[in-house]
Amino acid sequence: MDGTVRSKLKIGMEVQIVLKSDQRTGILTHGFVKQILTKSPNHPHGIKVKLESGEIGRVKEICEAS
Repeated sequence: MDGTVRSKLKIGMEVQIVLKSDQRTGILTHGFVKQILTKSPNHPHGIKVKLESGEIGRVKEICEAS
């Protein structure tokens, strides 16, 4: 699932984000959502979140629960 719709995200979900510093390379960072920062219901580049590790970036992929 892609991360452009805020209603699909919940605290504690496993996601892949792109950090601001990695936007040009597209390198993804894996983690768990601690806080949802984007207030609008959707965003074309991905909803901005803060991971439990403290990293902030835009969600590119929501990992399926295994």
